[in-house]
Amino acid sequence: MLTEKILSGDIKAAARLMREIDDGVPGTHHELKRLFAQTGGAHIIGVTGAPGTGKSTLIDSMIHLLRQEGKSVGIIAIDPTSPLSGGAILGDRVRMQRHAEDKDVFIKSIATRGHLGGLSRSAFGIVTVLDAMGKDVILVETVGVGQDEVDVIRLAHTTIVIVTAEMGDGIQAIKSGVLEIADIFAVNKADEMGSDITLNKIKTMLSMRQPRKDAWNPPVVQTIATRGQGVDELLRQAQEHLIFLKTQGLDHYRKQKALTELTTHFKQILVERALSVLELKKEWQTMVDSITKGEIDPRSAAEELVSEILKN
Repeated sequence: MLTEKILSGDIKAAARLMREIDDGVPGTHHELKRLFAQTGGAHIIGVTGAPGTGKSTLIDSMIHLLRQEGKSVGIIAIDPTSPLSGGAILGDRVRMQRHAEDKDVFIKSIATRGHLGGLSRSAFGIVTVLDAMGKDVILVETVGVGQDEVDVIRLAHTTIVIVTAEMGDGIQAIKSGVLEIADIFAVNKADEMGSDITLNKIKTMLSMRQPRKDAWNPPVVQTIATRGQGVDELLRQAQEHLIFLKTQGLDHYRKQKALTELTTHFKQILVERALSVLELKKEWQTMVDSITKGEIDPRSAAEELVSEILKN
């Protein structure tokens, strides 16, 4: 059984289960059900930001420091979906090459496969596997498509939002999006012109908030990922945030994560079973043909199909 092998440290078994989770192989939920009881020990850190901000390079530096501290690390790198294979465009070891052979570092690239919000439908399951494996820290890098990448806040304990000097003029315009989910800001490429301006704009934005007295105040850390500069402070702040969560109690985070996972699985199971019933009764194909011929619009067709299912 894969569960026992994974809990005993079998990396190949873990890789196999992750692949099956990502491919949607039936029955993987039985393995995840057994692993779930062994989770809760990892610090899950989400890393998000626009393309070109240096997410992968920064994560590479974070891994290096975490390994110097003797911590085992799991990485989920979420990539755009290949239009040909349906898999991740970038392979597991294209990035973060120097850690690929480290037995205490597990890197997994997965594709979004049409899932919005910067994550993948399989991200929660793969995090469960890495957590059950005993990883001390799990780093989740979102795909990097823009300001609507907010799902990571429901998966991670700590969310790091990376910005650069190039974003300085756009901070105000996009603050209602991805910037508002940050537990920590990393102003990367701090050696570039305009970095200080971006730093000050973020601090000004934060000062205009009116947080509760017991709320976490997001720190702003300047980093130069290519040199590893500022990364130790970034990790220190991430650890401080985890300590803060523990002192406040992790109930809110756990409820949010539970709600997200429950909703995700509920939708998936509901759609799968509904389609199975409709395909058996041939109503699905009939509606597809009717839409194709212009006899009915897609919304009305969907309403009729839902009504048919609810009658059963």
